[in-house]
Amino acid sequence: MENHTERAAEQKKTDIEFMKQALNLAQSAAKNGNEPFGALLVKGDQVVLTGENQIHTESDPTFHAELGLIREFCSTQKITDLAEYTLYTSCEPCCMCTGAMVWSNLGRMVYSLSHDELAEIAGFNIMIGSEEIFAKSPNQPEVVKGILQEEAVPLYTNYFQK
Repeated sequence: MENHTERAAEQKKTDIEFMKQALNLAQSAAKNGNEPFGALLVKGDQVVLTGENQIHTESDPTFHAELGLIREFCSTQKITDLAEYTLYTSCEPCCMCTGAMVWSNLGRMVYSLSHDELAEIAGFNIMIGSEEIFAKSPNQPEVVKGILQEEAVPLYTNYFQK
């Protein structure tokens, strides 16, 4: 039987692998003419859907990677409860996307670059982080922060400071 330390180490390894995919999706979004944000939804150890920011290509300022992914998955699967899912996202979600996670009862969220780090790099942001929103909400997913943060910094620096 695995002990807690072994399970935690295995989970961190899994989180790193899925975060690599989220960062690749963010790079793809930028290559496609959008802002560099990517996300994937996972159940167990299976990716069920991926998403990219599409605010420019879809002319929709609400088409963030996380919100688009939640909207599409819940709609196609005819569900509204994501308690058994983990959402991996290249950057800590904005207040709009965090709200979608609350209302969909997301079970777990893992992100790379923090909201405050993005604001410092980009020079702007709505200054309400996901932790503040979750703390005042009826549904609060487990949150894991800073996975592959070192890899995320150049991605956002190259985009927002060009």
